Amino acid sequence: MGRKGMLLVGHGSTMPYNKELVEKTADMIRSQDNGFIVKSGFMNMNAPSIKEALDEFRHEPIDALVVVPLFLARGVHIEKDIPGEIGLPEGVKKGTFALNGKTIPLVYADPIGSDPLLATLMVKNAQAALRLL
Repeated sequence: MGRKGMLLVGHGSTMPYNKELVEKTADMIRSQDNGFIVKSGFMNMNAPSIKEALDEFRHEPIDALVVVPLFLARGVHIEKDIPGEIGLPEGVKKGTFALNGKTIPLVYADPIGSDPLLATLMVKNAQAALRLL
């Protein structure tokens, strides 16, 4: 199979840190040489929007697109808003995406959720905070 597209979706915020975090994470994914063409988009308050970021993929040589929310847990954005923005009905994880006169598969990933890596990161953050004592 060919290259895959990954749309990393952030919430968006009036504070710059949210956008910077999402874009830096997208840069880190790009640097891993993992076969993904990575773009970022935002639910609200930042650009590009999810739909604008999806449009950016129309010029890329991909044969599948995965939408990955950079969210910890399920909520209204994960269950309703993001699927609506990417053209999927609520509860549906697979669909299609029109690209350069053809249709490719589109899949919607789960939020981060509970993961041992997240627990390790929280311990790392706690240890860093304790160094302030």
